[in-house]
Amino acid sequence: MEELFARRIQGVPRSFIREILKASLNPEVISFAGGLPNPAFFPVREIEAATTEVFRKYGPSVLQYSNSEGELELREFISQRYKMKKGLNIPAENIIITNGSQQGIDLLAKVFLNSGDSVLIEEPGYLGAIQSLSLYQPVFRPVPVAATGMDVDVLDRNSTDGQTKMLYTVPTFQNPSGITYTDENREAIAAVARKNKFILIEDDPYGELRFSGVHAQSFSAFLPEQTVLLGSFSKIVAPGFRLGWLAAPTWIIEKMIVAKQAADLHTSSFTQKIILEFLQSNNLDQHISRITDVYGRQCRAMTVAIDRLFPKEIEITSPEGGMFLWGKLPEGRCSMTLFHEAVKERVVFVPGDPFYTEKGSKNTFRLNFSCVDPVAIEEGVTRMSAAIARFL
Repeated sequence: MEELFARRIQGVPRSFIREILKASLNPEVISFAGGLPNPAFFPVREIEAATTEVFRKYGPSVLQYSNSEGELELREFISQRYKMKKGLNIPAENIIITNGSQQGIDLLAKVFLNSGDSVLIEEPGYLGAIQSLSLYQPVFRPVPVAATGMDVDVLDRNSTDGQTKMLYTVPTFQNPSGITYTDENREAIAAVARKNKFILIEDDPYGELRFSGVHAQSFSAFLPEQTVLLGSFSKIVAPGFRLGWLAAPTWIIEKMIVAKQAADLHTSSFTQKIILEFLQSNNLDQHISRITDVYGRQCRAMTVAIDRLFPKEIEITSPEGGMFLWGKLPEGRCSMTLFHEAVKERVVFVPGDPFYTEKGSKNTFRLNFSCVDPVAIEEGVTRMSAAIARFL
């Protein structure tokens, strides 16, 4: 019966990270593999109070169907925050509430991609985007990223074929590398997009999780007519709500609404009202500050332990925020092999291979620090160093 499956699903792999998480269920295993926000900061009591207040205010009507764009007050909150935090004038009418920013990627692919179209993507890049976009059978054109951002020369060369529709990026605290594009790099990327006529997708789930450094400009500041912004409450409030948003120019937003209507009619109006009540009744910036204070300490604990225990030939990034470090083994070494050695030491991480569209043995790996306290970080890095000693 395999012939009944559509061709588009045949070449899309299961999420390797989700498979690794199974190994993390063993309480003796220290996991640096997940990309999960720390549940210690989920505002449980505040969400409970917000839910009670929503039922008091709206009664049974809160359980009714709603519009496809999303709750207007919530979109206005997002619009005002763009103005306050980034200096961007994005009207509420240009914002759609989605089921996490992941749905935003899917809707953009539905609206823009035909089979065989070219998609520019970071190398390494976000696994969830690679998986989602793969369903639409594009030709991926990877562009390397490094400490200051994307290789603009490669970007230009890879987007002159006339078939390039979009560039997908996570330019702030990138997943998986943790790097942040400089403003100069972003402006240069925007210039290439303007010249070669493709849209810029700026996914920003981690941007508010900054524990050092200064905020960077949005692509929208340089190229508003071709930039689509994706955002999410998953990392700053709670992922279980599956609430994100998409902000786009008017010429794009109308098509996105049609795609949203066809996908699921609308994102849960019930959870939208709950999170709106939470946002109106609590100080979001104070809540985020508590998260970033802890993430900053955990990131520093990991980098200090790595600097002391790992061989000097292993390179590690130094992020200013977010949830990830990115490591690089000496050339010719395979991080998947190291992963199997690390499992023996009861510590797991994510080998680099899933983050590349061109598969093969890779010498890179991702470490997550958001859900591991400094004591566990010290022990986990010690265990990894034992595996590395055998591996190298």
